[in-house]
Amino acid sequence: MIDNIRIWLIDQLNAIGISPFYSDGITVAIMIVIALIISLIVDKVSQFLLHNVFTTLVKKSKTDWDDLMVENKVFAAIAHIIPVIFFFYVLPHILGNHPTVIDYVDRVSKVIITITVIVVLFRFLNVIKTILSRLKVFKDKPIDSYFQLAKIIIGIILGILSLAILTDQELTYFFGAFGAMTAVVLLVFKDTILGFIASIQLAANDMIRVGDWVQMDKYGADGDVTGINLTTVKVQNWDKTITTVPTYAFISDSFKNWRGMEETGARRISRSIYINQNSIRLCDDDMINQFKKIHLLKDYMEEKTKEIGDYNSKNNIDNEDLINGRRLTNLGTFRIYLLNYLKNHSKIDQNLTVLVRQLAPTEKGIPIQIYAFCNDTAWINYEAVQGDIFDHALSVVGHFGLQLFQNPSGSDFAKALNS
Repeated sequence: MIDNIRIWLIDQLNAIGISPFYSDGITVAIMIVIALIISLIVDKVSQFLLHNVFTTLVKKSKTDWDDLMVENKVFAAIAHIIPVIFFFYVLPHILGNHPTVIDYVDRVSKVIITITVIVVLFRFLNVIKTILSRLKVFKDKPIDSYFQLAKIIIGIILGILSLAILTDQELTYFFGAFGAMTAVVLLVFKDTILGFIASIQLAANDMIRVGDWVQMDKYGADGDVTGINLTTVKVQNWDKTITTVPTYAFISDSFKNWRGMEETGARRISRSIYINQNSIRLCDDDMINQFKKIHLLKDYMEEKTKEIGDYNSKNNIDNEDLINGRRLTNLGTFRIYLLNYLKNHSKIDQNLTVLVRQLAPTEKGIPIQIYAFCNDTAWINYEAVQGDIFDHALSVVGHFGLQLFQNPSGSDFAKALNS
């Protein structure tokens, strides 16, 4: 039928005075344009039919994988294959007198169909990736990396197949050339290869998951991991900025993963206040009596004063001078007070380390460190608990005859000059 139409058009052109030399070319051009128009119409019709048919079926289905097929336009990609096949089927009949051109057209048609198949496969892989990411076992795994690698492999294989079709060469020829270009390939795909290996190591050793809070100062990353793929790990920082870190950097460089803290359900408090060394002294009777009135120290003071009193009596210690024998100090009593305060705090995890210790003296005074674990890991709540603890610690220092250390300010110098 197509051949008859072509012959009829040539006869019509010859009848109006166009020479056979030109009439054949004009006929081919007209028929190609008509074939393209029909192909576009077929494309629209096939997409319309597939969309309506499958959308109707999807709505009736109880599964969600078919919804993902529609969302990722898999059927739309399949619909494109039909007009392509139609166009390249009729083209050889249009070019009946040009066998050399038909051979090239046939190769091009196969390449275009191959490209269309690649698009369909890529969209179908997106569907599978979405389905797997919803499963609990894959929810925190870097599956993006594996699907990106699968797409690269499929693209390379079908790309080589397309070249083989276009050049009419055997596949072994291109795979041999591909092997000879190994060094170039390794250079071009260096980040991809390193990222893939890193992804496997990260997953195998469970070093990082999507949703983990990671801190990597070298790259300015401090926040939640939102995505892991072949080349980069995406981290949303606490200030809502996004930092992308090379995947292999999590293997080659050090980083901090706060997942252990979140799984434990407790977050560490480790901070010091600095005591002026000149304010430390031995406790006299007045101070001891004052400390006995403090609820958190009452039992401790009763027990400790009895223990010290028995020791001094047994060893005939002269109590006229406080330097003799064993004595309580205001700093030591302050440490015990803070420890008891933490042990009675509802927001401190008593199953983990609770410690108040004196660190080595510095030029800023004597550091008294509070080391404990808050049982609320939420950042805002944790900071509130930590702030409350140190607000209290700083406010009661004066009750123990101690002074905080801080560098002198302008107002301090002004007071000194006015006194």
